[in-house]
Amino acid sequence: MVGNTVKKILLFAFLGWSCANHGTRPLVSGTSADDSPLAKRLLNEGYQVVWRDEFDGTALDLTKWEYRQLGVVRNLGRVAKETIRLDGQGNLLIALQKVGNEYKIGQLGTEKFYKTTYGYFECRARMNHQPGPHVAFWLQTPTMGKIVGDPVRSGVEIDIFEYHRKEPATIHHNLHWDGYGSDHKTAGKKTTVPAIETGFHTFGLLWTEKEYVFFVDNQETWRTTTAVSTAEEYLLLSLELTGWGGDPALAVLPDDVAYDYVRVYQKK
Repeated sequence: MVGNTVKKILLFAFLGWSCANHGTRPLVSGTSADDSPLAKRLLNEGYQVVWRDEFDGTALDLTKWEYRQLGVVRNLGRVAKETIRLDGQGNLLIALQKVGNEYKIGQLGTEKFYKTTYGYFECRARMNHQPGPHVAFWLQTPTMGKIVGDPVRSGVEIDIFEYHRKEPATIHHNLHWDGYGSDHKTAGKKTTVPAIETGFHTFGLLWTEKEYVFFVDNQETWRTTTAVSTAEEYLLLSLELTGWGGDPALAVLPDDVAYDYVRVYQKK
């Protein structure tokens, strides 16, 4: 009995150390105090947490995320590792920085570590404040556009949310397929969220074999059966600088988006 007690103490101590140093909490199933109302409903319907990052601690968990496209110039900004950090208060920050005459942006992805098909995908995030960047939580597949005219097999870019300050009360949901060249196709929906400029908000996607259902703050905002992918997709968090979000020269920098968590739920 004493031996088992000691083992339990050591186990909990290890889990606490691991979470503090790797930015994640242990996988759990069942409802908990910080699950969103929509997530709690899905958990009660037989879903469970299969992947999560709570961004605890001070170090990004590099067993979950990779710094994506480091050094690549994407439109008006260069992708740089130093734009991404954990704040030590449970948030991941991705910033727009200006160093000399160069803008720096950030991207994280799970392509090397985690890809999946179907489920409920949710993040809680605080939007950026300045004109210029647009921020996003999205899904992508390495096969997107490989089979033109067949997004079901080839895969779809699924933008769970995109946001920029040029439309400060608007959240964008978008789908892209058939590559990014002359065959590119897209569908989307704008959603007005009056309080989106302040505080944290939840953004969700329920992806099933038949449809995509998008949510903001637990409220359904778009439902579509267009281009429903059956391909495995990976998660991305990004801050881009394309001109879509306005003139970055007008921004007071640095500016950033904050992510409190990212979670994936699937049927048991």
